[in-house]
Amino acid sequence: MKELMVVSEVTTNGVVGGRCGIIGAAASAPSAAAASATPPQALLERLKDYGQEDAFALWDELSPEERDLLVRDIQGLDLARVDRIIRCSFRSQGAPTPAIEPVPETSVSTVEERTMEERERWWKMGLKAISEGRLAVLLLSGGQVLDSHQENHYFNCKPSEFYASKGLQLNQMIVTFFQQGTIPCVSKDGRFIMETPNKLAKSPDGNGGVYSALKSSKLLEDMAKRGVRYVDCYGVDNALVRVADPTFVGYFIDKGVASAAKVVRKAYPQEQVGVFVRRGRGGPLSVLEYGEMDPSMTLEINQITGRLRFCWSNVCLHMFTLDFLNQVAHGLEKDSMWKFYCECSYHLAEKRIPSVNGYTAGLKLEQFIFDAFSYAPSTALFEVLREEEFAPVKNANGSTYDTPDTARLLVLRLHSRWVVAAGGFLTHSVPLYATAL
Repeated sequence: MKELMVVSEVTTNGVVGGRCGIIGAAASAPSAAAASATPPQALLERLKDYGQEDAFALWDELSPEERDLLVRDIQGLDLARVDRIIRCSFRSQGAPTPAIEPVPETSVSTVEERTMEERERWWKMGLKAISEGRLAVLLLSGGQVLDSHQENHYFNCKPSEFYASKGLQLNQMIVTFFQQGTIPCVSKDGRFIMETPNKLAKSPDGNGGVYSALKSSKLLEDMAKRGVRYVDCYGVDNALVRVADPTFVGYFIDKGVASAAKVVRKAYPQEQVGVFVRRGRGGPLSVLEYGEMDPSMTLEINQITGRLRFCWSNVCLHMFTLDFLNQVAHGLEKDSMWKFYCECSYHLAEKRIPSVNGYTAGLKLEQFIFDAFSYAPSTALFEVLREEEFAPVKNANGSTYDTPDTARLLVLRLHSRWVVAAGGFLTHSVPLYATAL
């Protein structure tokens, strides 16, 4: 049996989900340009081409070392690409979108319609693919993690420390870390925001940046060399994830689609989750965020099934073919449709951005991993039970939902059901609610 390959996307500074220091070369002496009384002329002219020359506005106040850091920061940007992203994202705001339709029932494998024979067949197909090394697992592990003391913190662990952790015994050849990218934060008129006089304010480019990160890290090539054909992707903030679920893998292979997602039914109409929809008659499946839905849409009922018309919640449990991931990652160079995806599918999020003048209102640009579904030639949805596979951790303890305590309780309930189903019994009752609620 071959080993299962695991790849984990981390934040941009070389630590697992953290902000604990950049791994890089030792600092060098300031360049000749940094010692100049004026910014490098060629770089200044490039910034002027894109209306971003204000990045050098505080040049006279900087030391040679700070000037050097600023020059390196700006030189590290693909200014033409960043400018296209900013312009395209601003233009797309308020642009007309295709009519929204419910997902066709034929696109979803529901729990009640699944036969035991199908489950067993998919289980065996999935196990075979896994044993032959055709599956990789992609963990989206960046961002904040909430501890049991109701405080935000980050894992203070570099990849090298992770491998050396006592008891893990992990092979570095099959567990690989890679870094997502960043993109400058901008003002509402599209100008770069300066975090300090010698540093641009930047933010991670969203979990949708995973596609370009897989390409730049050469992990797509590496997976292909290993014989990987399918990639199981999930977020770290779900305590009930079934990693490399053989039944889901087998279903995905059996359907022969480019992408798939596990879905749960909305718990109630106003639940703040994104749902899968069809954009336009006969159009592709995609995810519509809760804030993008008209309130009346959340209440619509399918008169045949009795379910909400828009009921299939996205819970970030995805499956892709390696071929499709290559299409997304490399399409920018070859195809205008993919160029549009890579540069025009950024979402603008209004945030308070740290700046030289204190926190200021600005915009972060980010892509979402589910944006790519709109460009998949085929997508299938696989319903799972919420109580078995979805225990999100989004908030600190003390909040009313999606906390470490509520997730822990959901795990306890599931494991208690397993014990009873196996003929065991419980010595203590399982609480119905977390104590904080």
